[in-house]
Parts: sequence; structure tokens; C-alpha cells
Amino acid sequence: MRCGWRRQYERRAGPPQASSHPLGGQAQRAVGAGMSAAPGGRSLWQNCRVATLQAGVNQPYGLIDDATMVVDGAHLLWVGARHALPEELAGGTSQSHDLGGALVTPGLIDCHTHLVYGGTRASEFEQRLQGASYEAIAKAGGGIRSTVAATRAARTDMLLRSAMARTQGLLQEGVTTLEIKSGYGLSLEHERRCLQVARALAQRLPLTVRTTFLGAHALPPEFEGRADDYIDAVCAWLPTLAHEGLVDAVDAFCERIAFSPAQVRRVFEVARTLGLPVKLHAEQLSDQGGAALAAEFGALSCDHLEYLSEDGVRAMAGAGSVAVLLPGAFYFLRETKLPPIAALRQHGVPMALATDHNPGSSPVLSLLLMLNMACTLFRLTPEEALRAVTVHAARALGLSDRGMLAAGQRADFCVWALDHPNELSYWLGRNRCQTVVVAGQAVPPSPITN
Repeated sequence: MRCGWRRQYERRAGPPQASSHPLGGQAQRAVGAGMSAAPGGRSLWQNCRVATLQAGVNQPYGLIDDATMVVDGAHLLWVGARHALPEELAGGTSQSHDLGGALVTPGLIDCHTHLVYGGTRASEFEQRLQGASYEAIAKAGGGIRSTVAATRAARTDMLLRSAMARTQGLLQEGVTTLEIKSGYGLSLEHERRCLQVARALAQRLPLTVRTTFLGAHALPPEFEGRADDYIDAVCAWLPTLAHEGLVDAVDAFCERIAFSPAQVRRVFEVARTLGLPVKLHAEQLSDQGGAALAAEFGALSCDHLEYLSEDGVRAMAGAGSVAVLLPGAFYFLRETKLPPIAALRQHGVPMALATDHNPGSSPVLSLLLMLNMACTLFRLTPEEALRAVTVHAARALGLSDRGMLAAGQRADFCVWALDHPNELSYWLGRNRCQTVVVAGQAVPPSPITN
């Protein structure tokens, strides 16, 4: 069962404008329209063990045994031990839910995905196992470019159908907020279409969707040998897409096989004039100094980071940027260079986790699996891993109204058939999510469709 949300950025590029939408209706900036309005009454959720993840709770995971939560409409009114529940709150609820001692956590947040695309890249997976490198495949016309060709050729309804099927798999594991990047269109027409499909997902499913414009993802074939001209085009598209209400944040791929720091800077400067926050694919295959560049622009996050330097860590710490670790890509590409976890801890850089779902380097559709991989491959603790897909993932998306369970937060939470939150990182291939509540409502599960 699943989700919903509301915008949190203080600065906007302007109100959403009406536009022609191939999926029908206006592409809305305020998403989550797939859910009905939250009921007006109060509800009581009790006889549960709540991992609040509140910093002020003096227990690991912010854990409260024999807990009670009071939900008022779409938000949490009270969270605490049952014996401390004020009498006036206990008597003022219209519904009561006995959870039978189940574990409750905040709704999970997948803060880095590329869910809208056409085709697959299974053949490249086979090529890599036969010895070809990711970079060699990309230079030979494969990689991102092959997905661009498949995405451009796909009908819009097929893009939506395939993205919905992928999203439903995440929903069944308790994901209530999701980021979706463009970057497989690489033209104004096709980037717009991918962003519109991402918006449409939120209109059709009970899900919060944040959209990120990743036009600077790769060089399309029509711009071969003209990377600076392509960046000019990306910078020209961005105000148009932002004015249409399709962009919540701006990302770029700063790497030897993608774009230089100087080219990324140009994109980020346009984003800044529009009041849009930035993120960056940084230091995945080499150290290009991308994290330090992103920090100059107060980036919400820098993602991948296997080759992140000490200077990059310090810059991120100073800017308050979140380090989004992507163990699925690390595993799938059989990388050996680990992100600098110790340095990130030492400098107090918050760490988030995400699936990085994409067809080429991380065809992962389980955020729970990422918790286990982060613990086994990167040596995060189970508590760090859970905070990485809740508190810190929310921060990586610029959202302050979710990610923990406390009075005033959105009532987005998951009920698990588990005894302790460390089991979320422990089990492999076993989904114990019983119920997802979003904005105060339990949302029935949807069947996965092809």
C-alpha cells in the first residue's frame, strides 16, 4: 500500500503554465493527484514498535516500544509511548488501528532513479561479462545513446506503461516518495515527453514524484563532436521546461565520457537564475572535481562518489550537500573503488541511498536490496542504511516534511511484519511490508502490470 506529497522549495521558477500534454490534462507541478484527499478526522495507530528516526529520541533508530501515533488528516499530531498519550487525544479519534506489535517506519524514499525509458541493455550486460568496459561500450555507440534511441522511438503510452510497472514494484516495498530524472530524450521534444510521463505517474499512482532535468546526461548523435553546442541547447531548453512546470531540480553527468566541469557550470548557472536546486552525477568513474563544483552552487546532493577526494568531501560538508550512494550501480558494473565512507562520516556529510534504477548500470527495482548492499559492500550500519532511505533521502530531494515520524510531519509510514528495524537490511528477497499509509490514508496495493 502506498503514498503522496507536497512541494517544499521556497523558490520557484514561477507558477505552472497550461501546456499541451500527450498524456491528457495539464502537466501539474503539485503531484500526488493519484490519491484522494485525506480524511478530515483523527485516527489512532497503536500497539506497535515505531522507529521514529528522530534525533532527540535516546534510543537507536529513535525506537519507541509500545508506541502510539495520532494522525490528524494528512499529518502526524502525536507520536510517543502509549502510556504517555494525552487523554484528550485518545478520546478524540474517529478510527483506531491495533497493529499487533508490528514495526512502523517512515515511508521509504528513492531519491535517484531514471525510471522513464525505452528498451533494455541486457546485451551490454553480456558484453561486459565478456570483457568490454562500460566506457568502451559507450564510445562504440552503446550505453546511454542506445537507450536514447529506444526512448525516442517508443510511443508515449508505452513509456508510461513500462514506467508504471517499474514504479509499482517499488511501491510494494514501501517507497512513498520517488525522484525521476529525464536524460534519455536529449532533445527538447523528448526531454519534455519524459518529464511529462514522470508527472503522469504521480497523477495515476499514489506516489510523490520529484522530477529532475538531466539534459546534460550524454551527447546525442546529432551533436557528435559539438559538446559545447549541445550544452548551449540544454541551457536554452531549461527555462522552457521550468516555465511549463516540469522541473523540480537540475542534474548533470560530470565525467570523462560525459561533460566537463566547465560545461556543467554553464547548466548550473542557468538553473540558479531560475531558482532551481541542482544535483550532480559526480566522481563515479574518475575524479573530475564535480562535487566541489556542485557545492559552489549549494547542491542538494552529489551522487555515486566512488572517486570522491578529501577536498570534495570538505566542500560537500561546507555546502550541506547529501552524498547519495548507489550500491546497485557499484555492484552491477563490478566496480572495486569504494566511496570514501570514513571521510564522509568524519566530516558529517549525510549519506543517502537510492536504487539508481536505469537500464544500463543499475536495473534494480528494490530499495530494500540497496539497504543490504550498502551494509555488505560499503559497510554502512543498518541504522545508517535506514536513515539513508528516509531522513537523508528526503534532504537530498529538498523535502523537510517527511523522512521521520514526529508531530507535524506528513503521515507517510510503513507497517512491517518484522520485530526490529535492523531486519530491513538483513533479509534478502523477502518483502515484509504489510501496509503503507500516505498522507494519513492506507492505500491498497496495486497489481504489477507489464
